Amino acid sequence: MQQPPRGGVPPWQPQSQPGSGPPPWDGPPAWNPSAGPGHTPPWGPPPSNPYGAPPPYRQPLYVAPPKPGIIPLRPLMFGEIIDGSFQTIRRNAKAMLGAALLAQSLAVVLTAVFTAGSVVSAASLETWVEGLNEQDMISAGVAFLAAVLLVSVLTIFLSAVLQGAMVVPVARSVLNRTTGFRQMWSLARSRAWALIRLACLLVLGWLLGAALFAGLAVAVVAAVGGVGALILIPLGFGGVALAIWIYIKVLVAPAAVVIEELGAVDGLRRSWQLTRGNWWRVLGITLVVAIMVGIIAQVVTIPVSLLPAFYTSVVSPHGGADQAVAAAVAIAVVTAIVTALVGGVGYAFQTAVMALLYLDLRMRKDGLDIALLRLMESGADPDGVPGRGIPVHGQPGHGGPATNAGPAYRAWPDVR
Repeated sequence: MQQPPRGGVPPWQPQSQPGSGPPPWDGPPAWNPSAGPGHTPPWGPPPSNPYGAPPPYRQPLYVAPPKPGIIPLRPLMFGEIIDGSFQTIRRNAKAMLGAALLAQSLAVVLTAVFTAGSVVSAASLETWVEGLNEQDMISAGVAFLAAVLLVSVLTIFLSAVLQGAMVVPVARSVLNRTTGFRQMWSLARSRAWALIRLACLLVLGWLLGAALFAGLAVAVVAAVGGVGALILIPLGFGGVALAIWIYIKVLVAPAAVVIEELGAVDGLRRSWQLTRGNWWRVLGITLVVAIMVGIIAQVVTIPVSLLPAFYTSVVSPHGGADQAVAAAVAIAVVTAIVTALVGGVGYAFQTAVMALLYLDLRMRKDGLDIALLRLMESGADPDGVPGRGIPVHGQPGHGGPATNAGPAYRAWPDVR
């Protein structure tokens, strides 16, 4: 093949003629940009830029949302809520697990005492029951149910109050601020009475619902007799569905009371408003988390529940009555401790999920992520609760000016 001469143009390359071809590369183009809009350069019109920013063809770059703490500052996905809950417990173990154990302590202690007492006095209880007539047995059963109901009410009441206090470490962890047990109570102390009133309203509502269904069941059975059971079954399913619907609607009320500094009734209204349009999503996340916690609790507690049978059949098959009673009491105490620990971890995890759901709903509806980003950049109020005093929908709130930082002003995509 013929080699081109050094420093020249290959012979198979046609020579450029004056006035044709692309402009010379060693000089400015012979085109006057000020010639007017009708003048076209020799190489064609300039490319259009749909984004209106030089240089041409530049695409808008994706900017990842900042993640100063346990979650990114944008509406959350399911995996981020789960991961953020675990990180909250790990970073604030004393505050989260301490409050959770307090919430579970009452029921666990009473259960352990009742179990140990029933094991020690099993023979005397059997003799006592045999000597009762029908009326005495009914009275004893009613008293037992009343005691169980009282313990349940106290547990729900204590859990509702502690659930609101445990929102503080979760909110602070969003901006990578750790919280101790004493600091958590210090920041939640001003909302204690509002949380107590909220707990009273919740307990009263559930008791009224249960009493209404019980009265309706008695009236139906008295009116139609045994056929009333066929009517009560669909009514029972309807009542359960209604209770679940209300539970999801008021799920984030403790978080609203603590972070937005609302009263009990306003907290319920705020929860009702935030869950509007997101009910199925909140239900799905809550249901999946409850199933996860239940499975893990069963995996841990089932081996503990098998200890009595293992002890009586393998360790001490020929032990006396006193030894069997002592072993049963010890096993009951160990079971109560393990149940308290597992229940405490599960309760802390579910509470963290509830708090993150509240923050996620506010990011979607109020632009809380933008407000938290501004708070992080300014470094203001490092010992406070992030989210307090932030206005809602551009209206002045509790201690802060109005803002337009709604969802439409985000610089990153909205993850739905």
